[in-house]
Amino acid sequence: QVQLVESGGGLVQAGGSLRLSCAASRSTSSILRNGWYRQAPGKQRELVATISSGGSTNYADSVKGRFTISRDNAKNTVYLQMNSLKPEDTAVYYCNADYGSSIVFSTYWGQGTQVTVSS
Repeated sequence: QVQLVESGGGLVQAGGSLRLSCAASRSTSSILRNGWYRQAPGKQRELVATISSGGSTNYADSVKGRFTISRDNAKNTVYLQMNSLKPEDTAVYYCNADYGSSIVFSTYWGQGTQVTVSS
């Protein structure tokens, strides 16, 4: 079992920045893929960004150029740097991690952290 604990959410004005952290209870060097997702009230959970074991990144069009996903294997932590925040970025943000191989893997989720962007 792997525990993921998010932190860094909060209230920020539009145009501001936040950095979310996701600390894993198991070494991130064995992670197949990490992702950040978000869910706004009344909406489905959507993908924000992913980072592969090799460091390749992928972003939703709505956050490209503003958000950056990164991973520090020495700290077993994944980050989401969010700049130029907009009110529409308001949501609960979740991190997840796939451990295993590309054929057989297990997916774990954190409990979420609230991000609120005021206009």
